[in-house]
Amino acid sequence: MDYKETLLLPQTAFPMRGNLPQNEPARYAKWFSKEESAYARMIKNRENSSKTFILHDGPPYANGHIHIGHALNKILKDVIVKTHYFFGEKVRYVPGWDCHGLPIEQQVEKNLGKEKKDTLAKSEIRELCREHARKFIDIQRDEFKSLGVIGDWDNPYMTMKFKFEADIYRALCGVAHQGLLVERSKPVYWSWAARSALAEAEVEYEDKEDYSIFVAFGLSDEAKAALNVSGDVSVIIWTTTPWTLPANVGIALNPEENYVVTSDGYIVAEALHVKLLEQGVLSGKIVQTFRASLLENTLAINPLNGRPSRIVLGEHVTMDGGSGCVHTAPGHGDDDYKVGLKYALEVIMPVDERGCYDETVVRLGLLPDAQSFVGEHIFKCNERILELLGKHLLKCSKFTHSYPFCWRTHQPIIYRATKQWFVAMDEAVGGRASLRKMAMDELQKVRFYPKSGINRLGSMIENRPDWCISRQRDWGVPIAFFRDKTTGKPIFDAKVVNHIANIFEEKGADAWWDLEIADLLVENSGYKAENLEKVMDILDVWFDSGSTWKAVLQSEEYDAGDYPASMYLEGSDQHRGWFQSSLLVSTANNGIAPYGKILTHGFTMDEKGEKMSKSKGNVVSPIDVAKSHGVEILRLWVGTSEYTTDLKISDNILKQVSEQYRKIRNTFRFLLANINDLETLLPYEQMGALDRWILSHAKAVFDEAEGYFREYEFSKGFALLNHFIAVELSGIYLDISKDRLYCNAKNDTIRLSAQSAMALITERMMALFAPTLTYTIDEMMEYAPNIVKQGGTGVFDLVYQPLLDHTSSFDEAYMIEAREKFFEIVDSLKKEKVIKSTLELVIQTASAKIIALDKVDAEDWFTVSRVIEHEESGEIGVFEVEKDRFKILKAPKCKCPRCWKYRSKSEEELCHRCAEALNG
Repeated sequence: MDYKETLLLPQTAFPMRGNLPQNEPARYAKWFSKEESAYARMIKNRENSSKTFILHDGPPYANGHIHIGHALNKILKDVIVKTHYFFGEKVRYVPGWDCHGLPIEQQVEKNLGKEKKDTLAKSEIRELCREHARKFIDIQRDEFKSLGVIGDWDNPYMTMKFKFEADIYRALCGVAHQGLLVERSKPVYWSWAARSALAEAEVEYEDKEDYSIFVAFGLSDEAKAALNVSGDVSVIIWTTTPWTLPANVGIALNPEENYVVTSDGYIVAEALHVKLLEQGVLSGKIVQTFRASLLENTLAINPLNGRPSRIVLGEHVTMDGGSGCVHTAPGHGDDDYKVGLKYALEVIMPVDERGCYDETVVRLGLLPDAQSFVGEHIFKCNERILELLGKHLLKCSKFTHSYPFCWRTHQPIIYRATKQWFVAMDEAVGGRASLRKMAMDELQKVRFYPKSGINRLGSMIENRPDWCISRQRDWGVPIAFFRDKTTGKPIFDAKVVNHIANIFEEKGADAWWDLEIADLLVENSGYKAENLEKVMDILDVWFDSGSTWKAVLQSEEYDAGDYPASMYLEGSDQHRGWFQSSLLVSTANNGIAPYGKILTHGFTMDEKGEKMSKSKGNVVSPIDVAKSHGVEILRLWVGTSEYTTDLKISDNILKQVSEQYRKIRNTFRFLLANINDLETLLPYEQMGALDRWILSHAKAVFDEAEGYFREYEFSKGFALLNHFIAVELSGIYLDISKDRLYCNAKNDTIRLSAQSAMALITERMMALFAPTLTYTIDEMMEYAPNIVKQGGTGVFDLVYQPLLDHTSSFDEAYMIEAREKFFEIVDSLKKEKVIKSTLELVIQTASAKIIALDKVDAEDWFTVSRVIEHEESGEIGVFEVEKDRFKILKAPKCKCPRCWKYRSKSEEELCHRCAEALNG
């Protein structure tokens, strides 16, 4: 007789292979359909929950297709939102897009050609920018949805929506209302390639080759008299920007340092004299030492143009290089500007928006043959200026250093003094602390993941200058204030600006360009249109995204949750970007941070840890990964990676993740197949020792994994779960349970006990894996017995419930040591061909811990036919555990033709257990 048909073998239709690339799109389409919207279901299922988690989306830029960094970001957000959801909380996630800014405007200009662009009205250019943004929002939305990312995709936020533009403008008015919006002429980062001012967050640093020059500025008679010297005596200045020398108005010395006059007639810092000798800048020995203050407010002469250069004192002058005498041009540097304010130095700005010398060089006589320099790019004039310096150029060389570049145009930038709008960091207005102080105080209330994030963001807030928020472009939200022509002062009147905001809400910010001043003025404003002019700058796009808390969380336009949000989550570069701009705009308006938590992730690299680039051919596209491996593999890569540092990804790495996925899927499949006929859970008190042990062990693992997941340490949680699946669950428990599951009677208590333990573990593991492997768990729900899904029809009906805390007397450490020592001997016996299977064996021991077990549990733990207490001879192996002796013997009985245990009287006869199972 073929007894195979009598066994209760595992049965499930849940496929062994996921065929993810082929099957995922159809399930995702269902999730995003209006009829079966997963997000709507998540909202409804938790409507009575007492806790709410709000993830406020950091908007990607609406330009181009998504890359692997986007995928990491959005999948991580999705996993975190779902983690809170499957732990029973209400969740809100409204995705959004940043729509304004230079890249889109440049793309439109590229498509049109500059000449045609210059003929179009501002509103026409802006509409073309809107069309470009809309196109890529639709593209990116579909690509994000194809990654299984769930959110309110039907009503995402876009910074170019009319009401959104109005709310950005209202946030700006709030800053003005608090007295923190100021207009001043000050040097700012200037992109001559983009023809616009830049904020700190729009600047990147790259290596650049520059000149290093030492130039002699002769002392005036007054200065020589102060030193009681005669003849030719010059101060040596050092600079890396020869093109700024025409705008020089001063030389800064350190007030705490000594300076020297050398025998060859030069003045330098005493601390740098030896170094300058070694460099060959000068050759004379020291003939006089003096304090810097002795020359304060005396004059030197600029050798380029003969103009006076005032000697001033500044603590920014360092002794780590140069000459200790700093060339000072307040129009071209922040430190220069600050020391210039103290000494009332003239701010000369001879450079236009294109980075070319303008008529100022002629008007002020800043260069010989000045007219020939007009219209010439400053970087191309360095060599001519060096020639003009003649004998005053003491040393010239080149060196490579880190230099600021525009992050959009990838061209080196300059410092350029222009009239710009700033958010003041250190103004204490209306009884409030300064914005810097308020922002720093608020950061102490925010939880950072990783914790080091507070140091990074805190140091940036602590050391940042005033925030330059004005840009000289077309595509953005206007700084829509009127200026009184007579006084030159901007008008922040609440009635006036509220009316403008209402117009923007109805017509969009284009109205600022399209409508006349009279049409923009509120009735009975008290102002006459003919006496006003418009400010025509637009806002820095970081102000746009920094205002999203107002336009989304404080708006009735979105079901996005309350303000402040629970969490902001972005890449670590956003410490200087979105995290910072959002903190400043929110704190300026309301005195509070817009977030309770900040979580950051690293960047994506190839498997060698190198940046991805098309030229290197190492770019990994998330869409390609979805087609080749499946989205679940990409999501599991995110879940199992240490995301707080840079993440490596490659086809080899994805193959390793695929193998992990296969193990997880097959374990779930085995569990489903073995509980397919379970209808009622056996009470814990009636369960066997092995089942109580695995539940106790699983609880410890699941509780620890839950703790990691709640703290967003997903890689640690997955490491625990994967170890549990591979070692204790699959490696021991599922293996030792096969005999009782397959061979015992269907309703036998021992079998029901094992099935009940498996069902409890399956249900918990499904909920723990659901945030990351949402597709797989949803697929499982189609095949899972009701004992697991508890009446649910899909993954979104699951809620994680911890296993109950029950004590187990099972000595895990002792039993695992015994099992390992047993199998070491078994391996030798198999190699020596003494046995083929452990079922051919019997174990004899007087161990109290083994004797205390049910006989079947003891046998199945070692996968042997019997465990006996009484002594028998003929051992073929011996081992000890904690001084308890174990003997391995050959089983004396025959092999049961059904269960294969050696417990039958003859090979044709069933063992007692199998006979009962078949005959009742």
